Amino acid sequence: MTENVWTRWPSREALGRQGISGPRRLLAWAVRLLVLGALLWSAFHDSRIHGGAAVAGGVGVLVAGGLAWAFFRTTLQHRLWPSLGLNALLLGLAAALQAVGLRSPAVVLWCGCAIAALERLPIAAGLPMATVAFAAFALADGDAWPTTAVIIGGMALAGYALRLDAEARGSAQRLLAQERAARAAEAESAALAERARIAREIHDVLAHSLSAQLVHLEAARLLIERGADREQILERVVAARGMARDGLDETRQALSALRGELTPLEEFLTGLVRQADGTEITVEGDRRPLPAEASQTVRRVAQEALTNARKHAPGAKVRVRLAYEAHEVTLDVRDSGGSPGELAQVGGRYGLLGMRERAELLGGSLDAGPGEEGFVVTLRVPV
Repeated sequence: MTENVWTRWPSREALGRQGISGPRRLLAWAVRLLVLGALLWSAFHDSRIHGGAAVAGGVGVLVAGGLAWAFFRTTLQHRLWPSLGLNALLLGLAAALQAVGLRSPAVVLWCGCAIAALERLPIAAGLPMATVAFAAFALADGDAWPTTAVIIGGMALAGYALRLDAEARGSAQRLLAQERAARAAEAESAALAERARIAREIHDVLAHSLSAQLVHLEAARLLIERGADREQILERVVAARGMARDGLDETRQALSALRGELTPLEEFLTGLVRQADGTEITVEGDRRPLPAEASQTVRRVAQEALTNARKHAPGAKVRVRLAYEAHEVTLDVRDSGGSPGELAQVGGRYGLLGMRERAELLGGSLDAGPGEEGFVVTLRVPV
């Protein structure tokens, strides 16, 4: 629901000092001190004012300064009745100064009360207060009525202009605060996304490496239970040690990737295929560098698919196809099928699930399931 313009307070940002430049503050204080000095001088040097009246006038001017400060504080806190009461006290003090012959301080107070009411109070409350102050000024002013009317109109416009200027400054302060909050939220979101990416990368590297080691260690355990010869068991242990070494290399590669130092994708896949017997690779399309996240996704899916092929179809031929297309890159890993190995039940399907989530985060897809001969894993990533 839209707030009523007549009863709406100027915002606290508009009534406060925040956003006011240093030179502007110095100028405002200089004007206040100049007016205060002029009023005090008028109170003590008017030839018609002597003795106690002059002292009373000086005290009245100082009291007016205190009331004005209190008025600024209560309006800043949006306290209507105390603000109206302080403004009324200032008007009464001006009338008292006028009564003892201090016309200049009285006129300044009436005009100041009117302008401040228009600037700092809701219009429905400030307009009547300003009307009373301007009426008192008109009665005390000795100029012709047209001149007085022009002066009053100019001061009313000045008060409203000050109100608009303050509200514009307050709006600018609120927009600046919102922009800073939005930037802070954006920076926090980017930091969280980067942390998630790093965590996902480290998890995928460790999951692949440890899963591969588990395959060979489980095989060694089965061989020991069956009483296999020493050479067969040693072969599995050495393979597990090799997987640990490879996992360390992959960890280093992941750290390099996080730093933006990636080896070419084709080179990585060729080295990966070289480690697996009976695996061949084909690269189609115009080769081009990929974004770091897309490149890492292709690498991790290839590793996971080859590991699954060794687990579920040992000895099967595996074909890896990497295709660069106009708007996406496709990785296809398929095996020729075969009898499930002894380690088919080792581990779970969490690897492919993680790869599918990684692909979907990039707007791509991962399909895994039986093919014409064996098992097929197909990854599509937009680039």
